[in-house]
Amino acid sequence: MLGLTERRVDFLGAPFTRMTLSEAGAWVTGSCQSDTFRYLVTPNVDHIVILNEENGEAWHDFYLGAVAGSDLCVNDSRILGRLARLSGKELGLVPGSDLVRYLLTEQAQPPQSIALIGGKIREQEWLRSNLPESDIVHFDPPMGVRQNEAAQIEIAEFVETERADLVLMAFGAPQSEIVCRLIKQRGKARGVALCIGASVEFLSGAQTRAPRIMQVAGLEWLHRLLSDPARLWERYLVRGPRVFRLWWKSRNA
Repeated sequence: MLGLTERRVDFLGAPFTRMTLSEAGAWVTGSCQSDTFRYLVTPNVDHIVILNEENGEAWHDFYLGAVAGSDLCVNDSRILGRLARLSGKELGLVPGSDLVRYLLTEQAQPPQSIALIGGKIREQEWLRSNLPESDIVHFDPPMGVRQNEAAQIEIAEFVETERADLVLMAFGAPQSEIVCRLIKQRGKARGVALCIGASVEFLSGAQTRAPRIMQVAGLEWLHRLLSDPARLWERYLVRGPRVFRLWWKSRNA
């Protein structure tokens, strides 16, 4: 089997590792036992656009460093996968929501301890009722983590104190990646963190994923847009389409 280095595929500024869902699950399961801290990122179209569009703010450089310094970066988007194939590259596909479902509901032995950072009461209750043998802890981060160094340190200290096997960073990009980079740099934590956005909300039923046919067609973004247009219109109708310009420039370059 190829090692992670041999599987690396650089595409639109992200160091993807080409692998399957079960392979990513095995990597996470192994990392849960580590005495050091590792973290996994799952870039989608929105993340790639943010990654490539310099805005002059300090957090953007932190985000660049967080993605580049991640222990594993897997492709969350069918659209990115298709653009990569047009460029002669194969990224593989490991949607963050599928990975979380696989780890928490499809494995015979779920992680012994799980820390949920972000999420609401419904997500905490779902974890505790569906994973009765796992020790579940929760931290509710304040608003503005992306630019709030004190809040980032507060999250890092919680992760360091709890020493959970699996840390679910459920408060969105780029702040979850930035915090993971900080935790790794501090060198006091253990286990593995996943930057997985709304994945636990899908499991708990707080949000509904697109039907399978829409997922396969690469239209999951449309389902999410229609479910919450007031919050998501800018992400999917303004920012998201910029990925095609980024891809075209990279292809010509």
